[in-house]
Amino acid sequence: MEDAASRWVTRWAHLVAPGGAVLDVAAGSGRHARWFAARGFAVLAVDRDTQALDALAALAPSEPIQTLAADLENGAPWPLPDRTFDAVVVTNYLHRPLFGHLLGALAPGGVLIYETFAAGNASVGKPSNPAFLLEPGELLEAVRGHLRVIGYEDGFVESPRPAYVQRICAVRVPESVDPPGGASGEKALTIGNTPSGPPRFALPG
Repeated sequence: MEDAASRWVTRWAHLVAPGGAVLDVAAGSGRHARWFAARGFAVLAVDRDTQALDALAALAPSEPIQTLAADLENGAPWPLPDRTFDAVVVTNYLHRPLFGHLLGALAPGGVLIYETFAAGNASVGKPSNPAFLLEPGELLEAVRGHLRVIGYEDGFVESPRPAYVQRICAVRVPESVDPPGGASGEKALTIGNTPSGPPRFALPG
């Protein structure tokens, strides 16, 4: 079902801080904005389609979603230069000049969940334009040196329709202060309720 939330997104959503701020980029019909809002997250949906955003904004107060109409392409400036989020979600959308902005929009501990079409998709349908298809390993290269990769896949799926896809889940790991016994004597920074030591990113069972 195309309107259902992506399994890749729901698979990794547990890594997002409870009640955290989520940015849904190129939100379209808002399937992921609605999914996160229904679970208590503070969601900002960005898209250039004002009608789709109006429909999202009209949701019941129990699922409030902020919306922002913005052109993310055509040389337009990034519309959120001073904001960071606990998660940035992108699906079925690719505009390579945005990669730096998406990474910069992640707060310490923030999660990037990205899934879109990949090279080879032209053999089974649209999109077929290389501008909209990720090259092998491209998402890995986009986050290299910036985020810690927790999950990555590049292959073919039959559902919801046959497609070549590439997807990644990566985290901006907070910088640690000195470990116990260091110069400051402070404990290492932890994420959530995990104990001291390296951060623990729970993998789905």
